[in-house]
Amino acid sequence: MQGKFIVVEGLEGAGKSSVIQLLLNRVKKAGYKCITTREPGGTPMAEAIRECVKHPWQEHVAQETELMLMYAARRQLLVNTIFPALDNNVWVIGDRHNLSSLAYQGGGRQIDEHIMRTLSEITLKDFTPDLTLYLDVDPQTGLERARGRGELDRIEQAGLAFFERTRARYIELAGNDESIITINAMQPIDQVHQDVMSSLNRFLECQ
Repeated sequence: MQGKFIVVEGLEGAGKSSVIQLLLNRVKKAGYKCITTREPGGTPMAEAIRECVKHPWQEHVAQETELMLMYAARRQLLVNTIFPALDNNVWVIGDRHNLSSLAYQGGGRQIDEHIMRTLSEITLKDFTPDLTLYLDVDPQTGLERARGRGELDRIEQAGLAFFERTRARYIELAGNDESIITINAMQPIDQVHQDVMSSLNRFLECQ
């Protein structure tokens, strides 16, 4: 039996970490083996790429460089962690996946859609998550929450307009894909978690 791949998406400060822990506990309670991953990262090489992506370099980082690093890390994670887990009936809960690149680099950085589509096809080979939960938060609020956690990394310093474009692309993509469920992350945390659990329980009922 094949495992399932569930992804949690959203801007900085959307509350992904607490939602991922909630999902992990519920999936395990349902009797499935389950692991968590993050992007970029999740394997030794992919984690090294993550550090490279987020580092505040004293030089201009070309948008295409950032994009290709993201997809290189994603491919490493898929081949070495996600695919083997799913083949062994282990569920995987991911902190970000391809939707992040489509929103951040495609929307925020405004990279050409043909380039995005080509890299996605090379990296994913038609692989898609079984369920994606998009935690929607106002960029200003999300960045304020992120600042409360500590110093912002290179991408988090991209500016409000960048995150507004990113959010707009998230909303557009989620609205056109029935496997993506949008959760209002501006609500009180208890209500956010209740909405997440309702969505997950409906998904589990279909398994």
